[in-house]
Amino acid sequence: MASRPNMYPPEKSLAQVLNEFKEELKEFAATRLAMLRAEMRGKMAAVSAALPAIVGGAVLVLIALAFLCVALVAVVAMALGGGAGAWAAGFAIVSGTFWLIGGLAVFFGIRKLNARSLKPERTLRVLKQDQIWLQNETRNRK
Repeated sequence: MASRPNMYPPEKSLAQVLNEFKEELKEFAATRLAMLRAEMRGKMAAVSAALPAIVGGAVLVLIALAFLCVALVAVVAMALGGGAGAWAAGFAIVSGTFWLIGGLAVFFGIRKLNARSLKPERTLRVLKQDQIWLQNETRNRK
């Protein structure tokens, strides 16, 4: 009588199973970490693209504040009898222009940042899927 071939794979030792699990866990973590790094690089590119507009706008707004202060000083001087009316109007126009340009730069920079969330959404979505898969696998093995 011919012997039947073994239909089950040979059993592995606990050390082999733990070693395989350790290697799979390392690979899993490395893959997820690589995915997180790639996604965060993309997010940081958006931040670094918007940052110059925000900084430039903030500098222009600070300059506008300086001109506004000088214009207020000229108005006070004019109210006290000085002939600084032309100077006050000039400072007010320049200040208003800087406010407009600086405000627009800050607005567009913030809008560019808000257009893309900084949260690593793709990585979190994959990790959530992994969690669901692990829960299903755990239930199936019971």
